[in-house]
Amino acid sequence: MKKVTWLLVFLLVSVTLAGTWASAPGKSLPGKAAVAKEEGIQFTEASWKDILKKAKAEKKIIFLDAYASWCGPCKMLQKKVFTQKAVGDLYNSKFINVKMDMEKGEGPALSEIYPLEAYPTLLYINSDGRVIRKVVGAVPADELISVGRSIR
Repeated sequence: MKKVTWLLVFLLVSVTLAGTWASAPGKSLPGKAAVAKEEGIQFTEASWKDILKKAKAEKKIIFLDAYASWCGPCKMLQKKVFTQKAVGDLYNSKFINVKMDMEKGEGPALSEIYPLEAYPTLLYINSDGRVIRKVVGAVPADELISVGRSIR
């Protein structure tokens, strides 16, 4: 009888904990799609030619994240800096944001126009295609915000 009682207690505790873990904040229940709130920089996906046209039409500067898929600091920027709300609030309102793998697609052609010293390279480009500011390497969010605010 004691074994049956302990088994029932164990099952009850297991079911209770499983329900608690499944409904914890930030976790989604099986079969339920998690609704992600978009924070951080929203990057435009278009051809470079169309991005230049858009920059001219909207009278905005282009923010280009020139990266490589194998680059660790690039991945850190994309995961920890570009996703921050304060960074997104500034960059989404002030810039046309583009991220480009410089080793794929249009990237190799762009790297001939905008030679890179290292990855990541963050370029601020006017609508005529001229670089007005260049930041080489990963930077923390506060520095990225400071640079973004200084761009006229």
